[in-house]
Amino acid sequence: MSIRERIFERLKQLSMSQKEFSERTGIQQSTISEWKKKKTNPSSEKIMPICEALGVTPEWLLLGISPSDVDQSESDYILVKKDAQIAHLLAYYRTLKPDQRERVMGYTEAFVAQNENEDRKPKKP
Repeated sequence: MSIRERIFERLKQLSMSQKEFSERTGIQQSTISEWKKKKTNPSSEKIMPICEALGVTPEWLLLGISPSDVDQSESDYILVKKDAQIAHLLAYYRTLKPDQRERVMGYTEAFVAQNENEDRKPKKP
């Protein structure tokens, strides 16, 4: 099932009109009609308003994955805001060569081990 199919299926489930959906999302009715007629999907910047209006997660809208399908503690996917610090770190990491990535992972593992050791030390009074 495509994104647009999930949107219109969910609108049916909620008995929500395209007009109401448009008002809740701020997306023009003509744009919503285009998705239906031309069988196109919404642009990426519209995903979050759509999810909020429909009461669904981005995972469900984009991939058809419901929260009950995913073990949140061991998910294969993570979502981050593109302006979040972690997103910048991931972008930098992608530019590295494989041997540089290995070094970064080594440093990271060493920091984690150091933090774990510090947490185990008795606190000074």
